[in-house]
Parts: sequence; structure tokens; C-alpha cells
Amino acid sequence: MSAEVGPASKWRRILVQWALIAAALNAVWEIAHLPLYTLWQEPDRWRVAAYVAHCTVGDVIIAVVSYLLVAAALRRLDWPWVTASGGTLLLVAIGVGYTVYSEWLNVYQRQAWGYAPNMPLIAGIGLSPLLQWLLLPPVAVAILRRQPRRP
Repeated sequence: MSAEVGPASKWRRILVQWALIAAALNAVWEIAHLPLYTLWQEPDRWRVAAYVAHCTVGDVIIAVVSYLLVAAALRRLDWPWVTASGGTLLLVAIGVGYTVYSEWLNVYQRQAWGYAPNMPLIAGIGLSPLLQWLLLPPVAVAILRRQPRRP
């Protein structure tokens, strides 16, 4: 049986690398900012772990969809190696924009989660999730760029 070596396989590898980088960075962030959310007060630690896993998977989906939106806008799936600055700015804008919407919807409308009193707020939105999508995408792009350019 031969391994895939076509263009689709190369693109898939980029997206898998991106997803793995996003998973690692976001899992660390999710664990670090747990005390800024009320769910940290949940006495069942397995449930807290499930929340962290759920949020990390959601972050990976957001990161992959954002990556693909940037790729569509720039018409290049290999944009981190070609136009990293412009692509990263767009990536951050998408991530922050979605975060503002999601935090507002889930904290204030659905009340799916809540902020602990020690969560700093900017216009009612938690500073930690905003920083997550301001800081992690550029770090993820830098890590991805250290990989050999695929296609």
C-alpha cells in the first residue's frame, strides 16, 4: 500500500499540524484561565475536566475555521509562509470578533457560563478570552512557519 503524496494530502497535513498546534496552545490557556470563570467552583473535578476538553475542542474548531477563512480570503492555503503578517492580522480579527460574539451570547444571553469576580472585563467581555485570541494565533502561525513549507 502506498502513502498519499498528492496535493490533497499535503494540504491535509498543514491543517492537521495547525489543529494540533491550536489544541496544545488552547488547552494550556483553558486550564490557566479556569479560575476566571465560575465553573472553576464546580466541586466535581471530572466535570471541570470535561469543560476544559469541550472548550479546547471548540477552540480548535474556531482556529481551523479561521485558518480556512483566511486561506479563502487570500486564496492560498499556505498563507503563513507567503503572507504571514496580513494573514495573521485577519486571523486575529476573526478570532477576536467571534470571541466577542460568543462570550456575549454565552455569558449574558444563554448564561451557559459565567465570569468569576476576578475576571477583568472590557466592555463586559472577559479580558482572558480576548487575550487568548489576540496572542495565541500569532504564536500558532510562528510555530507553523517553523515547519517546512508543504505545497
